[in-house]
Amino acid sequence: MPLITEAEVAKIAQLAHLEITDDELKMFTPQMASIVGYVAQLDELDTSAVAPMLGGMTPEGERTRAAREDIILPSLGTELALDQAPESAAGHFRVPKVL
Repeated sequence: MPLITEAEVAKIAQLAHLEITDDELKMFTPQMASIVGYVAQLDELDTSAVAPMLGGMTPEGERTRAAREDIILPSLGTELALDQAPESAAGHFRVPKVL
């Protein structure tokens, strides 16, 4: 199992802007080590016969077909979109202020 130190967990928490206590640090360190160890098992898989993913491209570099054609439809329109809104104002949805 890969060794993950408390210092590394603290650094990750800092990078994620998380405040963790010493007790949490002691709890999370073996958990993170277990997760990293589990992911490291993927290195043991033989992927030599697996073709690389091309992200929507054929091996020749051509784009693959989409599952469906894009069809442009008319929008609802402001009046119909706001018809069921609990509150609206000047053609917009009114939402509570969030700070």
